[in-house]
Amino acid sequence: MKRRDTPSSLGGGSEAASIPTLVNVPSGARVVVAMSGGVDSSVVAALLKAQGYDVVGITLQLYDHGTRHSRQGACCAGQDIRDARRVADRLGIAHYVFDYEARFKRSVIDTFAASYAQGETPVPCIACNQTVKFTDLLAAAKEIGAAALATGHYAEIVYERGEPTLHRAADPDRDQSYFLFATTREQLGYLRFPLGAMRKTEVRALAARFALPVAAKPDSQDICFVPSGRYAEIVERLRPEACEPGEIVHVDGRLLGHHNGIAHFTIGQRRGLGIAMGEPLYVTRIDARERKVYVGPRESLRTLEFGIRNLNWLGEGPAPAACGSDVASMAVFARVRSTQEPQAATLTSHDRGTLIRLQNAERAVAPGQACVLYADDTPRARVLGGGWIADSFAQAESRAFTPRSSEPGLRSGS
Repeated sequence: MKRRDTPSSLGGGSEAASIPTLVNVPSGARVVVAMSGGVDSSVVAALLKAQGYDVVGITLQLYDHGTRHSRQGACCAGQDIRDARRVADRLGIAHYVFDYEARFKRSVIDTFAASYAQGETPVPCIACNQTVKFTDLLAAAKEIGAAALATGHYAEIVYERGEPTLHRAADPDRDQSYFLFATTREQLGYLRFPLGAMRKTEVRALAARFALPVAAKPDSQDICFVPSGRYAEIVERLRPEACEPGEIVHVDGRLLGHHNGIAHFTIGQRRGLGIAMGEPLYVTRIDARERKVYVGPRESLRTLEFGIRNLNWLGEGPAPAACGSDVASMAVFARVRSTQEPQAATLTSHDRGTLIRLQNAERAVAPGQACVLYADDTPRARVLGGGWIADSFAQAESRAFTPRSSEPGLRSGS
């Protein structure tokens, strides 16, 4: 029997009457809500308060927000802390601000800069969920006696045979399951995502019905710790070697020019290359050790298979694992970026690592990004887990992966 931990309908009746009790959390129990100051987490706090839970709001101060004091469309800025406090006052719930700035810098910002210095394209939101929010904040919630930690993420936790499983959200335009793949089974048992079965329009409507002061606040869109949107400035400050000059090389071996640091490039980039050619060129590979940026025609971006590291498995039973010289394979649906739908793929485990082979080639598959695995490609599909895309050249070669690309022009890597 499946029990969804999110409301399936909010039409009619009072707010409290239309909201089911959280699975395994009795009414009246203490629940911590991670309040970012945005409309989503504010609605979560209002919903759970209406249901009769002892709601405690916690807002995290993650970085020096002075430069973002009044900027719209940001996340985790100084105004967000004040907005979260205003919502808590409106709801009559306890509210605390935790200074996690040092933890955030160590776990997210430093890791972000180091990843760029290695020629990768990181996803800091996943790192933040994996460390600061679902490790540090989760532990703090347990310390104050909370039965669960609720957030405004758009994803569903469905209980199957008494065990929590992670699924895509009902609103495909808001689905955040891609950013939650690294959540562990133990964490899923403590987390609650009350918005998973709702549409964003419903959430906005509820914010207005609850008369929340953030009902019309714009959604956050930026990387919260990049005030100007120029991430290379942060990378240069923390990892100056990533901004040392190097060569721009065509995939056919020709030297085309020079650059002022690999931190200024990502796989698939076309603009800002600083070279003029008769055809459009795209960044296909970044060699951090040699400080070389490889470029080529659009066709050279196509990738059919790649390695992944640090696989987090949330599917049934243990992850497919090789035994000795044997190879374990299974059919999955892979999502290599948050903006694309999952596509059919094969997960293969060697004794040297894990390989993903896509049914159809993807363009601009970038090391450092996440590859998230699903049971199927339907709405609200179950998340099987995922891992970080490894360098398709060096790491695949070091693990002795043998490319099996069969289409002309395809190869393992960018």
